[in-house]
Amino acid sequence: MEIVFWMFPLLALPLLHSAKILTVCLIGGSHYLLLDEISHNLHQHGHEVRMLLQLGNPVITGLSYADRADSYKRRTWSLGEKYIKEYNAWFLQQQTQFLLGRDNFNGFLNFMGHLSFQCDKLLGDKETITFLQRERYDIAILDAFNPCSFVLTQKLGVRYVAFYPGTLNGPLSIALPSPISYIPVFSSQLSDHMNLWGRAKNVFYSFLAPVGQELVWSIFKDVAERHLESGPPPGGLNDLHQGAELWAFNTDFSLEFPQPLMPYTVLVGGLLNKPAKPLEQDLELWISSFGEAGFIVVTLGSMVTSVSVDPLLIEMVAGFSRIPQGVLWRYDARQWPHHMDRPPNVRLVDWLPINDLLGHKKARLCITHGGQNSLLQAVYHAVPVLGIPLFGDQFDNVVRAETKGLGLTIKPTHITRELLSATIQTLIEDIRFKSSALSLSRIHKSHPVSPSLRLIQWVEHILHSGGGTHLRPASLMQPWYQRCMLDLLLILCMGLLGPVAVCWTLCRSKNSRDRHKKIQ
Repeated sequence: MEIVFWMFPLLALPLLHSAKILTVCLIGGSHYLLLDEISHNLHQHGHEVRMLLQLGNPVITGLSYADRADSYKRRTWSLGEKYIKEYNAWFLQQQTQFLLGRDNFNGFLNFMGHLSFQCDKLLGDKETITFLQRERYDIAILDAFNPCSFVLTQKLGVRYVAFYPGTLNGPLSIALPSPISYIPVFSSQLSDHMNLWGRAKNVFYSFLAPVGQELVWSIFKDVAERHLESGPPPGGLNDLHQGAELWAFNTDFSLEFPQPLMPYTVLVGGLLNKPAKPLEQDLELWISSFGEAGFIVVTLGSMVTSVSVDPLLIEMVAGFSRIPQGVLWRYDARQWPHHMDRPPNVRLVDWLPINDLLGHKKARLCITHGGQNSLLQAVYHAVPVLGIPLFGDQFDNVVRAETKGLGLTIKPTHITRELLSATIQTLIEDIRFKSSALSLSRIHKSHPVSPSLRLIQWVEHILHSGGGTHLRPASLMQPWYQRCMLDLLLILCMGLLGPVAVCWTLCRSKNSRDRHKKIQ
């Protein structure tokens, strides 16, 4: 009996360390892939995990949202078929604009408007909100790209870890030390080595960035007013960002430009990277038919299912027909124009097992839109890339890849058959690109802790220590002018200029009296 008494705490130990964790995924595509991996890894580590998954967003063709066996639970939510059909039709139109090189901030604000509408409906769903509140989660892990995730956790009263699916220069309000002389501002498309004009451009974008963030928050502010009992936070999105216990970023210094970090930031880039598994026999036979020429992988993003601009498609197909490699292209075959033939070396597939394909010994190149996941997988498997950026952070991402020597970039509006085929051959035949890819791969793989375990350990640290207050510096609580020392600068200027102004006033007054006496 005594032995059983002493063994009970040891048997109960895993339960004591288990936590109830909510993961929030309100955007489909690659955002879902990352949150799915995070949720599964936390479950495998002994935690009770449930994902709030919004259905109906543009999804990856060929990918099912079916539950994994022996994994986390889900609570799904949807706006209904009518809205989903309208929303996906709108997004399809946006794809066309991206391919025509018409990505702009107004389009991004329109996208945020859709997310805000969806957020309003979600927070107004009493059944879903009541269910989540009743669960009493210990912590939430949310997609920090979508402001709705922050508003939701405020309504639930749950502490949260912010997971950002991109690079460090995205959410500027978390107050990372970011000297603009060498750290590019989001959307500036600059590297960390800037000339005079580059630094001038970076300064200009540094003034625009907070304005853009305020415009985004203005779209969500009314939603917060309607659904939060305490009303929207006084500092807006800044307060929501700085309320996170921890920030985790889908990046690492194999691709990221070196810069200062804070204790509340952790880099977990490469969550989807794994050793390659054998391919299906049919696919393996197709690859082997190209011999030593190998094959290239083409994917323009989880949400771009086809090329809806005929002149661009014609040039891409003609360019691919000129190369000896096989071209494995993620493309919805139902969208392929009936009047257009496909070259024999081009194969269309609904779903690409990108990790397994890039890990294949005959993978020669990855043609990508510049999504963070595909770039990190190319780094992991040491495959050079050709970037064709379309929207959002992809332009900044491909600048990083090109600066690191991983590949080259072509804008979609600049693609011709000659340029495409010549660039592909350069990337495959010039050994410098493969050499850089191998070097970056060594850097990425040599980290002592894997990205998934790194994130789990930090989440557990937050849980065991009662929060991330000890990681947050006092600067997060300071007004911006104190953080920049402008108040002290003002006092110093007044102290230095004050006596000068007094002397100048006295001298002017004396000169005035002297002139007055002479006149008399």
